[in-house]
Amino acid sequence: MTTLYNDPSTFMEDQLAGFLDAYADRLRGVEGGVVSTAPQDSPEVAVVVGGGSGHYPAFSGLVGPGLAHGAVVGNIFTSPSASRACTVGRAADAGRGVIFTFGNYAGDVMNFGLATQRLAAEGIDARVVVVTDDIASADEPEKRRGIAGDFTVFKVLGAAAAEGLDIDAVEAAGQHANAMTRTLGVAFSGCTMPGSEEPLFEVPEGHLGLGLGIHGEPGIEDVPMLSADQLAELFVERVLTEAPEGAGRRVAAILNGLGTTKYEELFLVWGRVSALLRDRGYEVVQPEIGELVTSLDMGGCSLTLMWLDEDLERWWTADAYTPAFKRVASALPVGTADHTAVETTSAATEIPAAGEAGRALAGQVRAVVSDLAVLLEEKSGELGRIDAVAGDGDHGRGMLRGITAAQAAIAEVPDHAGAAAVLRAGGRAWADDAGGTSGVLWGADQEAAAGTLDDAAASYAAEDAVAAVQAFQDSMQQLGRAQVGDKTLLDSLVPFVDALSAAVAGGASLADAWSSASAEAAKAAEATQDLRPAVGRARPLAEKSLGTPDAGAVSMAMILGRIAEHLR
Repeated sequence: MTTLYNDPSTFMEDQLAGFLDAYADRLRGVEGGVVSTAPQDSPEVAVVVGGGSGHYPAFSGLVGPGLAHGAVVGNIFTSPSASRACTVGRAADAGRGVIFTFGNYAGDVMNFGLATQRLAAEGIDARVVVVTDDIASADEPEKRRGIAGDFTVFKVLGAAAAEGLDIDAVEAAGQHANAMTRTLGVAFSGCTMPGSEEPLFEVPEGHLGLGLGIHGEPGIEDVPMLSADQLAELFVERVLTEAPEGAGRRVAAILNGLGTTKYEELFLVWGRVSALLRDRGYEVVQPEIGELVTSLDMGGCSLTLMWLDEDLERWWTADAYTPAFKRVASALPVGTADHTAVETTSAATEIPAAGEAGRALAGQVRAVVSDLAVLLEEKSGELGRIDAVAGDGDHGRGMLRGITAAQAAIAEVPDHAGAAAVLRAGGRAWADDAGGTSGVLWGADQEAAAGTLDDAAASYAAEDAVAAVQAFQDSMQQLGRAQVGDKTLLDSLVPFVDALSAAVAGGASLADAWSSASAEAAKAAEATQDLRPAVGRARPLAEKSLGTPDAGAVSMAMILGRIAEHLR
């Protein structure tokens, strides 16, 4: 929700005062909005954007050279008045006329329309360019709302004005940009007005709202939640279906976040969007991924495409410098790298052929790893919830990522390899891909265990298993520098190793010894709920962790128990 405010009734004025203070070197406030103070080589047609607040960077964040000359700022999701539009228009006018541009909402259309009449009566040539990019809001293009496609139209208008074109040509450029722009958006959650306790709308659990507006309007329909790839496919299919007649194959693209959808999520979706566009023969020109037209704290995103011709591409790629958007056309040469390739380097090593016993043990290791991958996928959520009590909640995902990487690396190890080679490959992949503390520990400890095994051995005994797990434990303690009682995975691992060693020394079979030892590990893991963490991220929240077992100790016990099932 929108958490920070003083008086909700003056939220717009209060935030605008802070914005103007931050950018006092390039903007000045006028009644109803802001105007640019950047010098012009010669007078330009003034492009004035505007609408209600709550959409930053739109509208005030887009004022500066190469884009808007001024912005009219209304209250949250409320059209600014005609008088305020006039004030900003007068201040922005350099003698060549004013173009107001905004999304197609009734209040904006009326107020900006009235402002053009008033300015015309004063001798200022004023026009409007209305943005109608939202394909979900109406079948007839002229009735559609303006959402994130506002930005492409604003950018073209600003660049055309910066070229020194007259008002007729700048207006035509904006109308053309709007005619070539299409957007589809989805909402994951509603937004909350400053001072309100409840969001303006709620998306049913397990669904998303298809066809959202940017003034807190819910989607046109609720559909079952999609994965990132599925959402990308929906965006591309629906937007391309609305391609303008006669459009080419070069497009500008915006994947826009609505307020609380993280950049990492947007990049995830964009990766699939860009691949789908390339597969359909489209070339994307300087895409923008991020927040350009938001809706307070709404969760959601949208895809905008503007089909380019020579003029639109020149204006889209032209220089601009504003508080929230900066582009320098000649800053970097155009890259030629593959869009999806990730360069990797690795030292190739020859893996010698193992003996029959080594190959047989390698087969058992492969089977165990495959089963553990299933186990950790099943338990990932549970482990994350345990870890979130006094940690960052990533233990389940980290373990799953590690075992998945290990499984993939092991699959690449040739069949003639022994168990040591298989464990070593899996450990290195686990450490490389999982990252974090647990990743490096699990990876290095598997390599340590592998170092105790001789792939050329004629046979293996229970004592070899004890030596391997002892090496695993020793590596864990040396790298992690933790001790029993610190509330870590050692609290289940050390009792396991002690019990296994004692049982094997007493003559028990490996299967029986491992089974009884893993039972000890499970009991020890449960007992960690009474401990206070002494190391790691959970240490500052020691009291909060009381009553909850350590996630690492629990996952260790789970894994040891599953291996016991294999041995039995």
